[in-house]
Amino acid sequence: MTSDANQSPATIFGHPRGLATLFFTEMWERYAFYGMRALLILFLVDAIAEGGFGMTDRTATAIYGLYTAGVYVICLPGGWIADRLVGAQRAVLWGAVLIMIGNAILAIPGSPELFYAGLMFNVFGVGLLKPNISAIVAELYPEGGVRRDAGFTLFYIGINVGAWLGPFVTAWLAQTYGWRVGFASAAVGMALGIAQYQITRRHLGTAGLTPHRPAGDSATGRDWAYVLVAVAAVVAIAALGLSGVFDIDARAAAEWATWVIVSMAVGYFAYLFLFAGLNAVEKKRVVVIVVLFIACALFWSGFEQTGSSLNLFAERYTDRMLFGWEVPAGWFQWLNPLFIIMFAPLFSILWVALAKRHLDPAAPAQFAFGLILLGLGFLVMVGAATIVAGGGQAAPTWLMLTYLLHTFGELCLSPVGLSSMTKLAPQRFVGQMMGIWFLATSLGNLIAGLIAGEVTDVGLAEMPGQFMNIFWFGLGCGGLLLLISRPVKNLMGGVR
Repeated sequence: MTSDANQSPATIFGHPRGLATLFFTEMWERYAFYGMRALLILFLVDAIAEGGFGMTDRTATAIYGLYTAGVYVICLPGGWIADRLVGAQRAVLWGAVLIMIGNAILAIPGSPELFYAGLMFNVFGVGLLKPNISAIVAELYPEGGVRRDAGFTLFYIGINVGAWLGPFVTAWLAQTYGWRVGFASAAVGMALGIAQYQITRRHLGTAGLTPHRPAGDSATGRDWAYVLVAVAAVVAIAALGLSGVFDIDARAAAEWATWVIVSMAVGYFAYLFLFAGLNAVEKKRVVVIVVLFIACALFWSGFEQTGSSLNLFAERYTDRMLFGWEVPAGWFQWLNPLFIIMFAPLFSILWVALAKRHLDPAAPAQFAFGLILLGLGFLVMVGAATIVAGGGQAAPTWLMLTYLLHTFGELCLSPVGLSSMTKLAPQRFVGQMMGIWFLATSLGNLIAGLIAGEVTDVGLAEMPGQFMNIFWFGLGCGGLLLLISRPVKNLMGGVR
């Protein structure tokens, strides 16, 4: 249930004061996430003598895919926990605490098993925080419409301030003082986010304060039992695998997890259509959500090469010397968020200006543009890989242009996707629909890890062809979605 009471009376530049609370909380969470992500695959493949784990590319990229997928797949039960049991505000706080603990564990020198335990804390923490902080943003704008879109775009800037700052600081610390100091920085960042959230939380008012259970329904001990049993099962399986009771092949696990996520998505959408009591309008809108889900997964399967294959390309094949000093490879990870910060306000102005003239493209068309721009970014990488295959080193401008095109694609898709999910979702399923959005991201990340292993595990002569395949993939998927965007738009029932 939402009402004007959900909004804090105070405003900043016409937006609820609570948006600033969420902006900075998400900024520090993304600082921790992207700061650690910039180091993860480089740490995994680094030689043991240099402090890394000395893994092969195929194993490291599979672990990377499993981790980045895991932090989003838990968003679905994370949304359910908030909707059903604790409310979004408490879910955000609990998630932030788990993230802080997880990154602190990563900073402790030790065995791979200890490191993986830290990753698991991060997975559960992001799963609680990520969908629910976005749901609170939506509740601050009960009127919906373009104003909510603008609010989400501003919120997205907060995401990218943290995503820029994290790699910038952690990569420098890791190169200067060692991997573990870089991981420790992520824990400190999340601690700052928790402090800020608690101090300014009152500005959120009642937005996300209580669960969105149907009238007359209440949480039961059985609901909590479901959560505890699920967490215990995941921890037990991971502990048995890590202790050597049974072997875990990271790549096989990633392939298996891909099919599990696909099955979860199919099962959840089947539940919505058959058993959730949706009316005809709601069912049509869920069809749109299915289309956006598929497009989202396809986009992130290419975009998430950023932290895997493109990160390794920066480390191994890019000229990183600047005035006699070698730039940390992880610094290329802050190009995308920097471009977001630079161009997100312009995109926000563009959508509002087009809306005033009734020319703004609907979400399906914007998703199509995102996929096409993704493909064009990999066409640039074909040129970079061709230079490397010829025995040279690629100039950093190749990666810079690729990330710029990918950023434009992301701005067409991601902020609009977040907002569209909240507007298309039945009110009683908003938290869960945010989880579904992140489930699509999870699926894309898993596929990205598998693709990255293929890209980096070939000879230099074959690398241009691998990037060309991703170009055709993005261009083809985007073109197809553009063709069907009008009939999909008609199913949205007037939602913009």
